Amino acid sequence: MTATLKNPFDISGKNAIVTGGAMGIGFGIVKRFVEAGANVVIADIDLNAAEAAAKKLAEGPGKAVAMRVDVSQEDAGDKMVEKCVKEFGSVDILVNNAGIFPSVPMLEMEPALFDKVIAINLKGLAFASKAAAAQMIKQGKEGKIINIASIDSLHPSMVGLAAYDASKGGVLMFTKNFALEVAPHGILVNAIAPGGITTEGTSGPIGSLTKEQMEQVLDQFKQLIPLGRMGEPDDIAKVTLFLASPAADYMTGEMIVVDGGRLLK
Repeated sequence: MTATLKNPFDISGKNAIVTGGAMGIGFGIVKRFVEAGANVVIADIDLNAAEAAAKKLAEGPGKAVAMRVDVSQEDAGDKMVEKCVKEFGSVDILVNNAGIFPSVPMLEMEPALFDKVIAINLKGLAFASKAAAAQMIKQGKEGKIINIASIDSLHPSMVGLAAYDASKGGVLMFTKNFALEVAPHGILVNAIAPGGITTEGTSGPIGSLTKEQMEQVLDQFKQLIPLGRMGEPDDIAKVTLFLASPAADYMTGEMIVVDGGRLLK
């Protein structure tokens, strides 16, 4: 993983998996990777959206292929790795981006919903990481695993996100522990903690909140951001590209906060 003086951010020819890659932050990451010359498996529960995303990026220079996957299923990690190896020959980068954030106060929370949040946001991430790392070790090559956490890994944003916050707190500690485990194999595991990002998922109703209530929540949240604006998917995508590139070859077990300064307040 020696960075060239010419371009330490070069990931051309690398093969990646991005979960939840059809829209929002995930698609922003896929777009940056493909533009940088990487080949990407867009793994998403919405196959139509994933295929549409791949079509948008058909001009390359990297290639993008779509697959349907539910990351909460036990064999999801193995299926994604198998797809990436079949299409491109190896797995060099995994971005665990898929996640859900239903807004339900804990006093109203049903066990099934709590379990679903943990299954997608934490367990799915962990076992996708296991599958990817096993393939990287089998290849005898170094690799990068990047987990999309949240500023809620560090501090709660609002009432109603207890399950989400628990899952994202888990992502932070999983990142650190797994980084320790796979470091001897040259596999680097890091996380990114986005703040408020404007995506398809945040522009509509969420959980018990109506679209109008969600707009109010986001407006209040925006007022607490020192940079004065919500983030965009590309704000996260650019940092993901950094972590995937040789520029971040001496980093592992870390989490980069990308929140416009929100946690300063």
